Amino acid sequence: MRKAPTPTPVGRPAGLRPGWLAAGVVAVLVALVAGVSLGPVSLPPGSVAAELLNLLPGVHLDSGLTEREIAIVTELRLPRVVLGLLVGGLLALAGGCYQGVFRNPLADPYLLGVAAGAGLAVTAVIALGAGAGGALTGLPVTIPLAAFVGSLGAVAMTYLLGVAGGRGRSTATLILAGVAVSAFLSAGQTYLLQRNSDTIQQVYSWLLGRLATAGWHDVRLILPYFLLTTVMVLLHRRELDVLSVGDDEAIGLGLHPQRSRYLLIAAASLGTAAAVSASGLIGFVGIIVPHTVRMLAGSSYRVVLPLSLLFGGAFLALTDVVARTAAAPAEIPIGVVTALLGGPFFVLVLRSSRRVLT
Repeated sequence: MRKAPTPTPVGRPAGLRPGWLAAGVVAVLVALVAGVSLGPVSLPPGSVAAELLNLLPGVHLDSGLTEREIAIVTELRLPRVVLGLLVGGLLALAGGCYQGVFRNPLADPYLLGVAAGAGLAVTAVIALGAGAGGALTGLPVTIPLAAFVGSLGAVAMTYLLGVAGGRGRSTATLILAGVAVSAFLSAGQTYLLQRNSDTIQQVYSWLLGRLATAGWHDVRLILPYFLLTTVMVLLHRRELDVLSVGDDEAIGLGLHPQRSRYLLIAAASLGTAAAVSASGLIGFVGIIVPHTVRMLAGSSYRVVLPLSLLFGGAFLALTDVVARTAAAPAEIPIGVVTALLGGPFFVLVLRSSRRVLT
């Protein structure tokens, strides 16, 4: 009599391996040194690394850089690279969170109308500012504040529309509400552009994304939201693994699905709004990075979210290096570069999906 096969035990999803965590940290460090070293004035990577270490308390190394080169490192390039790390990390983290909440690996951070809300608000401020002789747009905080408020306003409209029919609405209803709100706000933006054609170039320079910064101002603005979003999402990342098995099973495990879902959506939307306010609309980061991490390191959100945070920051910082050096002395909008990378990425995803299905 043949012995029955022993059933495979169903355990917890695999956690984050130290090797992958180390790889993410190394990617961030490489992006940091490369971003500061490369530019119109190339600096030795070793000297740049030594100067960056000098920023740590108690470290005093001879980097060999002149006072002018040190100023380039600490006051010009380093703030831009750090901003890229923060924005890229936020977009990738929010994208991974949205993909878990909506159970769709190709969901992106702009799903609930963030891009359309920010675009309309910034277009309105630029158009009104032009009409007022530039009094509004002359303030450095005006456009980021408008983008932030417009983004959160669009998410609030999406939420109110999505739950208007009752508390038991599904995530599909929320997605449809996001599509409707995005279409409505995009129509308003198009109307404003048509009525104020002289502002089109300024609006599109923001819409295409940029990391240009005159110092640490933008970094200080985005840092509190980065910390809050990161803590909230990572503390609740295990709940995304529970939600992936379905609401009934999640309730049986003691989880409140709707509460967890809306908490994660709120945290991810706040981070996305902060990223958009600092950098404009940069597409594909929130899709490319989490999807790649999921394919390489594992599908558990205990793995996907921390690695997306690290690799997302490194990806955008390195992409910015390409944007400002590929056509030097001119600068390519970073949103154009990420779009050029995103197209082939989706072709590879479609080819691999087709291979699996056949």
